[in-house]
Amino acid sequence: MAQRDGLIYCRVSSKEQDKEGFSIPSQEKLLNKYANENGIRVLSQYLDVETAKRAGRTGFTEMVTFLRRSQQCRVLIVEKTDRLYRNFKDYVTLDEIKGLEIHLVKEGTIISAESRSSEKFIHGVKVLMAKNYIDNLSEETRKGMTEKAEQGMWPSYAPLGYLNVQGPSGKRVIVPDPDRAPLVRRLYELCATGHYSTKELASLARAEHLTRGKPLPTSTAHKILRNRAYSGEFDWNGVRHVATYEAIVPNDLWRAAQVALDRRLGTRAKKTGHCFPFSGMLTCGSCRFAMVGELKKGKYVYYHCSGARGKCPEPYVRQEVIEEAYKTVLQQISIDAEVLGWIATALRQSHRDHKLFRDGAVRTLKSEHLRLQGRMDAMYEDRLDGRIDLAFFDRKSRENRHRQSEILAEIDQYGAADCEYTEAGIRLLELARNMHRLFAHQSAAEKRRLLDFVVSNSVWTTGKVIPVWRQPFEMIALAKQTTTDSQTGLLAVNDQNANWLP
Repeated sequence: MAQRDGLIYCRVSSKEQDKEGFSIPSQEKLLNKYANENGIRVLSQYLDVETAKRAGRTGFTEMVTFLRRSQQCRVLIVEKTDRLYRNFKDYVTLDEIKGLEIHLVKEGTIISAESRSSEKFIHGVKVLMAKNYIDNLSEETRKGMTEKAEQGMWPSYAPLGYLNVQGPSGKRVIVPDPDRAPLVRRLYELCATGHYSTKELASLARAEHLTRGKPLPTSTAHKILRNRAYSGEFDWNGVRHVATYEAIVPNDLWRAAQVALDRRLGTRAKKTGHCFPFSGMLTCGSCRFAMVGELKKGKYVYYHCSGARGKCPEPYVRQEVIEEAYKTVLQQISIDAEVLGWIATALRQSHRDHKLFRDGAVRTLKSEHLRLQGRMDAMYEDRLDGRIDLAFFDRKSRENRHRQSEILAEIDQYGAADCEYTEAGIRLLELARNMHRLFAHQSAAEKRRLLDFVVSNSVWTTGKVIPVWRQPFEMIALAKQTTTDSQTGLLAVNDQNANWLP
């Protein structure tokens, strides 16, 4: 078998996980073994130890740059789907690299241009599930922060003048910084006099080293002086809470500072805007320019082409007409019970394959753990009998205990079978069945949010919306259209739908 060139990509979701010393090394060991067994020469390994929800991961970006420049290297080896993708942008970025083969080792799957459409569909569903997983983590984090706020604890990073510390209950709390807290109070006292502008107060803060040598921007000084958290109360998600931590600024001093700021800055009228939910996601089918919203008579919203190539043949269109068109479009991904059952079966089968792989790996690790324990027991007997000295016994015992700890950490990493992860993806597809009905009853902002989840862009032409679906919704729409065409006798076989046919 001819040797091919490839890359390895490993990722852990936090720096704390990397410090445990098992996640990245175990991935590297697994992926290098796979490369050797399959005749793949590894040109480079790319690592990321950070929160992957943020776009612009260093290792991922470097890897993509290399793949775009290299014409020979077209193999990417990764542990599993959620180690590679954490958002749709990553999926699209790799999908645009021609000829790329993605080897998902633990899933036993290779995704390439030659893969069957059903395999690509399942892969797209897993990408969607990975995004749903990180969104769920974010939601749980927000819930935890809200719970802390309701208990009167500051739920985030400490404001300037406070420090984050471990509280008696084990939760992170804030306490006044002995160095900076007096300076923050001094800032409020000067502000309350009404004799200083915000710019002058920022200069005084710099002079008194409020930021320990770093300059204090005027905007930051303004935020400090407007922050209610220093007064023993704080606002979180639009709700005011009474703080259980120590206030730096007495409440009456805080109010006096606000009066002084209002007097100097005056009250400014707030700009009001209107929500145009479809701006930025609709393109004119005639001119290829973006369509923009416009408010007429203070209450009617119309959309029109923003281009400048003479008179556009597409007339102005009411927002309600576009909403109805999108509702019709969303019916294209309303999966019937039979197709949903097939998807659920395929996902659960994929999960069983993953579980078999994991169970085999755990058995191997437990066997090695028992072997090391046997060695340590034998060494203990040799130490008692005087056949080995104390220094040798201590050194080898430390090495074996360290390796045993690594093995236990690897076993914990495999954890229990992630049935909830699979079932969450199935529930997500069930949501797609009812999305067109949900869409009809949402606010404008929620309608945009729903559409952003399933389409990347749309074209408005001759009174219809032509969507550019995100995966796996493109495959869902294709499957449903294939079924409809076969029932009406209009079915045309092509490369896209061949694998959906009986």
